[in-house]
Amino acid sequence: MTKKEHKVFKERREHVRLPILHGILEPVEINFYDKNDTDRSRPQPGILVDLSAGGMRLITFLEPPHSRELNMILKLVGVKEMPITGKISWVKEKGGVFMNGITFSSISAEDKKRISNMAEDYVDCDTRIALKLPEVCVETCRSHALCNKPQKDEPLFKKK
Repeated sequence: MTKKEHKVFKERREHVRLPILHGILEPVEINFYDKNDTDRSRPQPGILVDLSAGGMRLITFLEPPHSRELNMILKLVGVKEMPITGKISWVKEKGGVFMNGITFSSISAEDKKRISNMAEDYVDCDTRIALKLPEVCVETCRSHALCNKPQKDEPLFKKK
């Protein structure tokens, strides 16, 4: 009888992912700007699937632009607009729907920190839920605006 080998996979991602679950997934409008003509933008509706300080996964209903660089403005509920430069790492298409992996090449340190903090708070919340702690939702949570967990305690976040 031989023992089964268990493979241990090392996480390759540098940044913690923030799953976007508010209203199932978060609808966003991304403005793709042409590097040579910043006055011309190509707005595109999309659905943000997940977000990290290093990139995002986005569903679009139009093929993404074929360019080396994407200049975009990310608008999220409860978070200020974030100008970001990135590149498309991968695209999967099925039936006219495009899943896009976008890697950020330029994002302000402030926005990067904001996204990281939101992702870390989201993961901390998941840990408290898994440990069945009595107080899951905390007043200091920085991912509150995008959270739709059943444990969410709305009164904690009312302005006093």
